Amino acid sequence: MHPPLRPWAACGKIPLVVRQYLQLGSRTLAYLDNDPEATGKPVLVLVHAFPLGSQMWEPQFRGAFYGWRILAPDLRGFGGSTDERAEGVDPTIDDYAEDVAGLIREVAGGPVVLGGLSLGGYTAFAVMRRTPSLVRGLVLADTRAGADSLEGRAARKAMLTVLEHDGPQGVARDMMPKLLGPTTREHNPGAEETVRLLIKRQSPAAIRDAIVRMMERPDSHALLPAITVPTLVVVGEEDVLTPPSESEAMVAALPNATLVRIAGAGHLANIEQAQAFEASVEDFLASLPQA
Repeated sequence: MHPPLRPWAACGKIPLVVRQYLQLGSRTLAYLDNDPEATGKPVLVLVHAFPLGSQMWEPQFRGAFYGWRILAPDLRGFGGSTDERAEGVDPTIDDYAEDVAGLIREVAGGPVVLGGLSLGGYTAFAVMRRTPSLVRGLVLADTRAGADSLEGRAARKAMLTVLEHDGPQGVARDMMPKLLGPTTREHNPGAEETVRLLIKRQSPAAIRDAIVRMMERPDSHALLPAITVPTLVVVGEEDVLTPPSESEAMVAALPNATLVRIAGAGHLANIEQAQAFEASVEDFLASLPQA
């Protein structure tokens, strides 16, 4: 049986996706927008994983989340976004939170549902620490609340060395076995090609600074009990980078959270099992009170 048509398809329309640019101080933030002229629609902001950029959300821009305006930023340095820092200022995860907060204030104009996958989840935690009033619902996909372990920090440093010698393609080569689950690698080889391309498009500087930001990010476990907005936690059953046990622990600590495990997906559930990912998010969005 074919899946039911989404409202977009039923009316013969293809969703419009526009790359937009927002000036935030001295830097430029690039983002994808499915409805730039929208007024009054609820807004879903989707923050990308490392090291892919906003285009990883392309499956979701093909007609998911009907009735919602979707914004997907390129975190600074990725895609078309610039990364302007004063000399001697180290990169931090709060830089990304500042970008997302600026997008919400300047474009969304009010509280949004904020979704983040992996690095996007770390960014979402930083937003919730700094500006929780901008968020009315949260989607945490294939991510974790904890800071890097000693082993994790060592792996980040090793990745910096790979990046220095082999560039983004070397990072793609080393990460690919961990990013996609075995089901995807066996049955959907096109997904690997797509993910490799998304990584190779990113600048070495963006990847390097993202590694540093992830390596130095704070632990967010103490923040979880204070996150009272409705929260959906999504994880691929085959995720080895942030395994389901991490998601289960987050849900246990969050006051208002639901867990969805997606079969046949690894770390990039929105790409590997797009329909299952979208269905879980659509159900969550439908459950939220109107803004």
